[in-house]
Amino acid sequence: MISSIISRLVILLFGTLYPAYASYKAVKTKNVKEYVKWMMYWIVFALFTCAETFTDVFFSWLPFYYEIKIILVIWLLSPATKGSSILYRKFVHPALSSREQEIDEYISKAKEQSYKQFLDLGSKGVTALMQTALKNLNPVLSLSQTSISQKDQVDGIKSQSAQQLNEFYSDDDDEEMDFYEVPKTRSGKVAKKGNKTTKKTKKSKRNDDFSD
Repeated sequence: MISSIISRLVILLFGTLYPAYASYKAVKTKNVKEYVKWMMYWIVFALFTCAETFTDVFFSWLPFYYEIKIILVIWLLSPATKGSSILYRKFVHPALSSREQEIDEYISKAKEQSYKQFLDLGSKGVTALMQTALKNLNPVLSLSQTSISQKDQVDGIKSQSAQQLNEFYSDDDDEEMDFYEVPKTRSGKVAKKGNKTTKKTKKSKRNDDFSD
């Protein structure tokens, strides 16, 4: 029995890469017949891939399941069998043409709703980012405000201490001036201490003369 890895490699090689290169050649040569052929193949292969997603989950336990998948892809691809064109003309095209208007309406509604949801999600994301940014900025602003207030307090303390020092030194200067102030008489004139001493010496000399 073929494992899932081998079947996946075979389908990737013969079901995807070779048809992609053949489509490139059809576009390059502008061959309308080949272009239509490979367009039909890609539509059928897209439906096969969608069905494969569910069958791999529910029917992969069946014997020869992966061999059947490989044979089906080769049947779709082979120019001898023309399996993709047969399935497209008999089943896919009639089903899509009968429900084409409904499918177009569903697609347009889905586009509008997806656009609105995208705008709503974008606005919600922007508001969430703004809120987180503001939350992160609040501690920084509070710290800056506290640092500014602390700086103002320090400046106030410095100014107060400077004023107190100025007052202290001014008081000391006043006391020194009072201490060294020259004494005055009752009439407001400065007393002359030197004259008094000279008068006293003269009186003492006279007393000495009389005693002699």
